[in-house]
Amino acid sequence: MEIKAPTFPESITEGTVAQWHRQPGEPVRRDDLLADIETDKVVIEVVAPDNGTLVKLLKQEGDTVESEEVIAEFAAGDQASAPPADDVAMDDETVGEVGASPAAKKLALESGIDIEDVPGSGRSGRVTKEDVAKAIAQMPAPPTTPSDIPPAEQTPGAPQIPTQPAPDVPNVEAMGERVERRVPMTRLRASIARRLVEAQHNAAMLTTFNEVDMAPVMALRKKYQDQFQQTHNGTRLGFMSFFVRAAVEALKRFPAVNASIDGNDIVYHGYYDIGVAVSTERGLVVPVVREADALSLAQIEDQINSYGVKARDGKLSLEDMAGGTFTISNGGIFGSLMSTPILNPPQTGVLGMHKIQERPMVENGEIVVRPMMYLALSYDHRLIDGREAVQFLVAVKGMIEDPARILLEL
Repeated sequence: MEIKAPTFPESITEGTVAQWHRQPGEPVRRDDLLADIETDKVVIEVVAPDNGTLVKLLKQEGDTVESEEVIAEFAAGDQASAPPADDVAMDDETVGEVGASPAAKKLALESGIDIEDVPGSGRSGRVTKEDVAKAIAQMPAPPTTPSDIPPAEQTPGAPQIPTQPAPDVPNVEAMGERVERRVPMTRLRASIARRLVEAQHNAAMLTTFNEVDMAPVMALRKKYQDQFQQTHNGTRLGFMSFFVRAAVEALKRFPAVNASIDGNDIVYHGYYDIGVAVSTERGLVVPVVREADALSLAQIEDQINSYGVKARDGKLSLEDMAGGTFTISNGGIFGSLMSTPILNPPQTGVLGMHKIQERPMVENGEIVVRPMMYLALSYDHRLIDGREAVQFLVAVKGMIEDPARILLEL
């Protein structure tokens, strides 16, 4: 039986085999995860079509695959036999009694390491590429005289970096006592880089700033948090739902911020699909909260939490990230005090939230301490004038500082 890559959407032409979770000779059950294929936008899982045994890998980790291309051979049936020993040795890259992934075997050979001496952290003690890389990093440096290389100064608690890489280690460049490692970009990272550059080249992007007093929202959350969780099955009341609802109300007043440019046409959207930027190990992704104007605060929080879990586990689908009319990014969770968010094409506006910090403010001629947050709105000046951008941000500020206006749509 042939194992094929999934059918890619029209916007995706090819992908890369990111990881094989099973190796030739291993028995699998129906729907067990076999491989991850990374595309420009998402990671797509390939699962076992039936109970059986994975026989042969036709595509290795790092190989490019096209839609529905055959990537492996599979023997169905609970009693499916493993391939002959010679085939296992060839496909599983087994050396002696040690199982190793093809990438690990290649790296070990190129760096002169005996793979039998490398402890495996994979399934059933299998040696992974990361195991070999770790072994390389732990190799002692070649003998040198004190005059050749001065002792490296180490900061207490800092990672220990070898002063000299092992000879012939691929993708590693030595410069005196400093080490550089060169690795190719993942497809997702390359796609993010391309889109960010396109956004700056193709849009007249400007940013306007304001600040908002978070005390009213914080007091509201503190007062009703327990009751909110009890009523909504444990869902916590966060800040993002307030900003999503505030943004929606502001977008209703300033339709240009919810629009997009298509050639020489302006497309005004009569719906409010709000993208929420989520940071993952593979890069930044923007799942979309659809019809946000029709959702309660609890429903918005549930969707955002669900997207966060799916993003962490690499389960976001193309449908989760397709479309979107406006984006909100929260750099404050990482400690950012102020930043300039970049547009998510073809959208014309993106709202940046930041860290809440107590600052002295003047109220009625007196200095008081308030929990303040800087807000940033980046916008496409081709469509949105500065007056509209400033008024939009002032509208968001007003609703956050008086949350009742969100519910009353004032």
